[in-house]
Amino acid sequence: MSDLSSGKGHQDENFPVASVLIAPRHRPAVMAFYAVARMADDIADHETVSPEEKLARLAAIEATLIGSDDMVPAAVRLRDIMGEERLDNQHILDLLEAFRRDAVKARTADWADLMDYCRYSAMPVGRYVLDVHGESRATWSASDALCAALQVINHLQDCGKDYRTLGRVYVPGDVLAAAGLDVTALGAARAAPALKAVITELATRTQDLLTAARPLAGQTRDARLALEVGVIQRLAESLTRRLIRRDPLSERVHHRPPEALAVAALGAMTTLANRLTARQTRAQAP
Repeated sequence: MSDLSSGKGHQDENFPVASVLIAPRHRPAVMAFYAVARMADDIADHETVSPEEKLARLAAIEATLIGSDDMVPAAVRLRDIMGEERLDNQHILDLLEAFRRDAVKARTADWADLMDYCRYSAMPVGRYVLDVHGESRATWSASDALCAALQVINHLQDCGKDYRTLGRVYVPGDVLAAAGLDVTALGAARAAPALKAVITELATRTQDLLTAARPLAGQTRDARLALEVGVIQRLAESLTRRLIRRDPLSERVHHRPPEALAVAALGAMTTLANRLTARQTRAQAP
């Protein structure tokens, strides 16, 4: 396959991908998954490739992942690692379903439709990382909520760009319609008051997801992964508050590096303090 890479790497993502907090022994499995996800995302988001070619390229990745051939080197590497580590390949196959939807579907009907998309586009990532660390699947519920929240945050931050460059709209159509809007409102240089109210409403719903996700760091047995989760949770909470206050069509929402570092440090310290408190409480229990 010819290269359709966007040039984007793991350091360009809005949230950490296998940061230094992740134990070195787990990084290859996480980064191999990211490499395939990045490739598939670049295919689905390419501005000039037809939907039919996108689907064909995604099918080629899947064929390599399931062992039908060795045509896609990044998928071969992930397949080999998943085999060595006895990891479930369903997570990456679910993720490919999200990219297939991106290739052919440009609108989102309602919140339930958006959450169903997140079930494939975001939740498999968290589940895979938890499996890499040998965590209990009892953590999946909180992880699913966190991953869905991260996905919605990304969609809201990029709602104008997605519409202008890809013609794609993740903002639920029923919410736009209830505000008397259609998708063309996303093409403006500045959000109209009604659109800003829609973004605020969706960001507030995202806060509910983050509330459901909050137990995850405490449920995670691996201390380094728990710190990573705490960092991501804090970054997401900060970005959601910004989306409530700011207009993503005309104002910066994402953190500048010093801002992200400060928020991340607070998230890590809070998680560490909570884990120490929980340990002391268990030790003092009769």
